[in-house]
Amino acid sequence: MCGRYTLLADELEIREAFHINHPLEKYEPSYNIAPGQNVLAVIHNGKEKRAGYLRWGLVPSWAKDKKIGYKMINARSETAHKKPSFKQLMSRKRCLILADSFYEWEKTDQAKQPKRIQLEDRRLFAFAGLWDKWVEDDNILFTCTMLTMPANDFMKPIHHRMPIILPEDKEEDWIKPEKWQPEAAYQFLQSVDSEALTAYSVSNYVNAAKNNDEKCIESIV
Repeated sequence: MCGRYTLLADELEIREAFHINHPLEKYEPSYNIAPGQNVLAVIHNGKEKRAGYLRWGLVPSWAKDKKIGYKMINARSETAHKKPSFKQLMSRKRCLILADSFYEWEKTDQAKQPKRIQLEDRRLFAFAGLWDKWVEDDNILFTCTMLTMPANDFMKPIHHRMPIILPEDKEEDWIKPEKWQPEAAYQFLQSVDSEALTAYSVSNYVNAAKNNDEKCIESIV
């Protein structure tokens, strides 16, 4: 799974990287993005790409209780096209979740060691995500989940799962405003090649979601 990540780039860099034409309202960099928080994402509204905020933790439109979102921060790409919670979203509500690194906890003999993981060849990237709109009376929530896959060879010593990071040339395809069959979305994700990753150890300071400053990404050797 992926339960924490960072987005430290400035607004201009983000807009240039993802070809966003409008300002990012209330954007603030974050060293420790956690489930339940609003996360910067990109969708296509049929006319243009739009960047905005979705709460991390999917609440499907049919859910009776919004608390279900805390259980749905990730979705397995191998089965999402078959699951009632995700298959319609695979068809028509795909999004990019913007990041520049993510954290994972490696099991050791002593404890779990947090690692910060980045792409070797580019700073900013996008996780493949799904989103939905939930309405109850006057309460409206726009939420998302992050798609995951089995770990590649680099990630296997750290964790058995990893988020799907889309190559740059696949980002616009993932969010293009045409309806796909859920199986087609699954096949698209299966075709995604993993990019080279790099990782280093950080302190347990990052374990607490309330901690959100430069100390989260400081290397410990």
